[in-house]
Amino acid sequence: MAIEVFNRYEKKYLLDTETFKWISEKLKEHMKPDKFNKNGKLYNIANIYYDTPDDALIRASIEKPVYKEKLRLRSYGVPGMEDEVFLEIKKKYKGMVNKRRTRLKLKEAYDFVDNGVKPSDAPYINSQVLNEIQYFLKVYNLVPKVYLTYDRMAFFDREDDDFRVTFDTNIRTRRKDVGLEKGNYGELLIGNDVWLMEVKSSKAIPLWFTKLMEEKDIKAVSYSKYGTEYKKHLINEYDKKENTNIKIEGDLLCLNQYLPVQQKLQEYQPKGQLSA
Repeated sequence: MAIEVFNRYEKKYLLDTETFKWISEKLKEHMKPDKFNKNGKLYNIANIYYDTPDDALIRASIEKPVYKEKLRLRSYGVPGMEDEVFLEIKKKYKGMVNKRRTRLKLKEAYDFVDNGVKPSDAPYINSQVLNEIQYFLKVYNLVPKVYLTYDRMAFFDREDDDFRVTFDTNIRTRRKDVGLEKGNYGELLIGNDVWLMEVKSSKAIPLWFTKLMEEKDIKAVSYSKYGTEYKKHLINEYDKKENTNIKIEGDLLCLNQYLPVQQKLQEYQPKGQLSA
């Protein structure tokens, strides 16, 4: 049965290239690389994030509620319409992430999400997850909003696959041609010298890894790829409306860090939108 269910905690860190190289070498002493990282090369992940026409899901998410949820369609590389992809519901409650996903052919996924056509039973489809997603689609009027892709290096603990560390870079997004089959191009979300490290486990983090973090004084951050893209989108929309050009120093982690931008966004409140 093609079902994948994850229940885990996730912590995120932003690293420069020097720190990424240092820690990735250290990880090799305790962990094994993902099977997709052949010969040490990165592999590509692409996503379509679905939201309501007024962006209700991401607006709720960036307010950091106790509970939040999202729907996305994921592929590894650029798929064709007959290739298998993953349709996922991702939920977070009090810091615990629950992800449920099922395989579908790309054309089946599009017909299901966009047109409500539920695919016929097939060995690669999990009907329970599909039913959950069908209910999700009934609750929300969802449309494809953002294409988001990146290149990944991943490691699993040699003793326990539950502990996983991933590094994402070259994060790119677009709001036009939002289709997995249309290529993995887009505008850079953050600089190529920045690596997003995610630490994922349902158990306690190994002591040896905690010591690595302490050695380099690496601190966890609150960061969302989709959330960051949405905040930048708001700024771009404000620029278009007001014919301005807001400059931001450094990476856009949270608009609260940039008081002038936050004040402008508070002034710019289109119907149905919240401030970031």
